[in-house]
Amino acid sequence: MSSLHRGSPAGDGDGPAGPPLPPVPAARAVVDCAAYLHGRRQRGFSDFHQAYEHVREAGEGFVWLGLHAPTDAQMASVAEVFGLHPLAVEDVVHAHQRPKLELYDGTVFLVLRSMQYIEHDRQDRANDVVDGGEIMILAGRDFVITVRHGDHTQLAGVRARLEARPDSMALGPGAVVHAIADFVVDSYLTVVTDMQSDVDEVEERVFTAATRDLDIDVVYLFKREVLELRRAVAPLAGPLAWLSGHDGQPGANPRGERSVSFQEKEIRRHFRDVADHLSTVNDMVVEYDERLTSLLHAAATKVGIQQNTDMRKISSWAAIAAVPTMVAGLYGMNFEFIPELEWRWSYPVLLILLAAACLNLWRLLHKNRWL
Repeated sequence: MSSLHRGSPAGDGDGPAGPPLPPVPAARAVVDCAAYLHGRRQRGFSDFHQAYEHVREAGEGFVWLGLHAPTDAQMASVAEVFGLHPLAVEDVVHAHQRPKLELYDGTVFLVLRSMQYIEHDRQDRANDVVDGGEIMILAGRDFVITVRHGDHTQLAGVRARLEARPDSMALGPGAVVHAIADFVVDSYLTVVTDMQSDVDEVEERVFTAATRDLDIDVVYLFKREVLELRRAVAPLAGPLAWLSGHDGQPGANPRGERSVSFQEKEIRRHFRDVADHLSTVNDMVVEYDERLTSLLHAAATKVGIQQNTDMRKISSWAAIAAVPTMVAGLYGMNFEFIPELEWRWSYPVLLILLAAACLNLWRLLHKNRWL
């Protein structure tokens, strides 16, 4: 039985299908590729097959291959060259992974969520406050493969800064993983710093705006965005703890032998610095989450109090209207013997009595602050 491939063209149902389209070469997904020896980029090895073969023959250095949203077939050819585990390849292609760190036969597989703050003129017109993508890193003894999905995941600046510091690049794949993790966590710091004024403004609007002008949807919007940011930040604490050498901390689950590059004391120190920055970000995200939760409760309380006030006013006016309604109902029964029916002044006297009763009832309700 023939298998169905995702990339095969579908026929129109009236005739035989055309010939299958040729597979897209892996080079189409390559953003950048280079071999590094002694921390310096080697020229003339833009093809990852040649670059990896050169590193293997030299017995030192490593290859840094950058990919953007590769397909199954493209990633399969990369996996064949670098000997990647099928489970890691599957996660890399399909993306939508939570931040995590796993070990596959000594290869570190790290998933990061990148975040960027979206500028907006007014909070009540903003649909999103943060936007992000995914950066996946496969780091072995002599290679680093970075796979990007979505926008705001460009790593050209990270590569350029590392290439300007050969001493750092000479530390191997661990230095590249640290640089990318540091870049991502620094972007988190930028996002939470930019969100500070927004959260302050939302808090001010909730406590200063009149209840009828209160827009609780803005609070829900920021609550949703903070939760999305928290899903990117919180799970990263465990992987950074493991990369820092603190295997015993909660969330530092991977068990296995680290490659030489990740055993460097200097690399671990740098990862500890990134973990400290992440702790700062996580504290700010938790603070925003708690403040927005309190704002939701405060807004709901304000709305509830206003509804109770409105119901008291409605009930008060209904009670005042019940007095003339009752009298009108009695006199509208058309009985033959109704008191004062033949008296000339009965109608004006009745109106005066009704007005006095309603006025006294209004004064009583107003005194008790129901009106």
